[in-house]
Amino acid sequence: MFRFPSKGNSDLSLVLCGAAGQGVQTLEEILVDSFRKAGYHVFASREYMSRVRGGSNSTEIRVSSKRVRALVDRMDILLPLNGGIRANIRERVTPETLILGDAAEIKDELADRGGTFLNVPLMEKGREAGGPVYTGIVAAGLLAGLLGVPPEIPEGLLKERFIAKSEQVVKNNLSAFEKGMGLFRELVASKGVSVDIAKENEAVGEMMMNGSDAVSLGALAGGCDFMSSYPMSPATGVLTYLARHARSHAVAVEQAEDEIAAINMALGASYGGARSMVSTSGGGLSLMGEGVSLTGITELPVVLHIGQRPGPATGMATRTEQGDLNLAVYCGHGDVPRAVFAPGSLERAFRLTFDAFNLADEFQVPVFILTDQYFLNSFYNVPEFDTSGLKVQRFLVESGEDYRRYEVTESGVSPRSVPGFGKGIVGTDSHEHDEVGHVQEDFELRRRMVDKRLRKRKGILERVIEPMMTGPKDYRNLVVTWGSLYHIVEEALEKADLEGTAHLHFDQVFPLHPDTRAYLDKAEKVITVEGNATGQFADLVRKETGFLIEERVLWYSGLQVPVETVAAKLLELLR
Repeated sequence: MFRFPSKGNSDLSLVLCGAAGQGVQTLEEILVDSFRKAGYHVFASREYMSRVRGGSNSTEIRVSSKRVRALVDRMDILLPLNGGIRANIRERVTPETLILGDAAEIKDELADRGGTFLNVPLMEKGREAGGPVYTGIVAAGLLAGLLGVPPEIPEGLLKERFIAKSEQVVKNNLSAFEKGMGLFRELVASKGVSVDIAKENEAVGEMMMNGSDAVSLGALAGGCDFMSSYPMSPATGVLTYLARHARSHAVAVEQAEDEIAAINMALGASYGGARSMVSTSGGGLSLMGEGVSLTGITELPVVLHIGQRPGPATGMATRTEQGDLNLAVYCGHGDVPRAVFAPGSLERAFRLTFDAFNLADEFQVPVFILTDQYFLNSFYNVPEFDTSGLKVQRFLVESGEDYRRYEVTESGVSPRSVPGFGKGIVGTDSHEHDEVGHVQEDFELRRRMVDKRLRKRKGILERVIEPMMTGPKDYRNLVVTWGSLYHIVEEALEKADLEGTAHLHFDQVFPLHPDTRAYLDKAEKVITVEGNATGQFADLVRKETGFLIEERVLWYSGLQVPVETVAAKLLELLR
């Protein structure tokens, strides 16, 4: 008899894997929404190879009676759709893992891993339903049955998803799902497999989304009306989301021929008064460096979303890393004031992307949103976003006949107008220029204009977001994070149960909050947890505050670090 959860766990960790083209992503999306609608809290995170067909991709789905928002190494149930299981999945199998697989496909691949294997003829049932392509839907039926999901929920989702193809495709999918339910009933009858996790009605009415959705919704709420990007994983999801909703939200979306064209188009649209955005990865931002610098001297606002992945160069195109912090903070030749956000949750991604548009417009600077593959491709249920008090702020003025686009002001922010809004001429140039926008080789003017632009830093600093502190106020140890590691470290600290340890998380990584040094000085020991090889944020803290964070937990395999690994590292360093 196999009963889950075991050992006091309040949630079930389920891992699905299969070749690209087998529908693992579709299976994931159908299941997470079904589980949520059935009353479970759900977290899912996918990892995939850089292939259109073949290879082996996987997704982890946690189903829980309480909120779960982080990746774990524990694998209660593994369901492989085919053979060729990758080492990063094989290594997670333990004697406690139940493997539900097709013996004809898996053969003896996992025989040496110690888990319990139960044969379920997924491929055979898929062929009966219409072909091997339906194998994943058979698995959906099996798993929905195990979790006690009312069948009308996933059946409704399948109809909604496939009705545009044909009635026959819908019929085949429903047949495959029912065959999977049949396999579930056989497992219960023959092996006594059962799952006992309390349902939570709170989750039923919540939204199911991933990081790409949250950033995109924040952009729409922030008044984004122009998006230009060249597709580059993992940031493409934001481009495609805005493209799908372009007509309903009046957004002009352009797939540019390359990243250089993308940022220059965004700046051209900004010159015309649009609230512009680009979405790219580190390699794309490298190409956009000259455009970022152009933003600085033309003082045109733009929001840049950066979905980080491992570098250098192409690196690992579909994997995750926090390796582009230095690039975001320093890219662009010359001195360019900016702000860099790195949201740690879907709620914060929505709000910070909204804020980015107002901040960019107010100070006429580039504002960066740093995410990564793990964050963008992770799903979980969230309450409806709080939109109260959100107001799109337009900082445009009508130009008069004596209008000067780059007028020197005490704040460094010049009055911004756009062509056609008033009688004045709206000049701009990539060369150093005077207040009107005319090119000048005047060395005293050069000093005045540089000083003017740099005075914006003071205003940006006044808007900086305070880091989020959790844990005891009289802490002895302080764990510092930024970006997507927030929920992982949050759960790791709960698991490690370290007395006197607090968590300081930065959703804005540049400029740093003025109180940063005070938080650090209060602790006897400070540790950063980062997804890069050198501790880029720790180095930035040293540069900006003078405080050296010596203890660093760094992870850069291309996979996200799981909760258990972080907990073990913190126990090792703090006990």
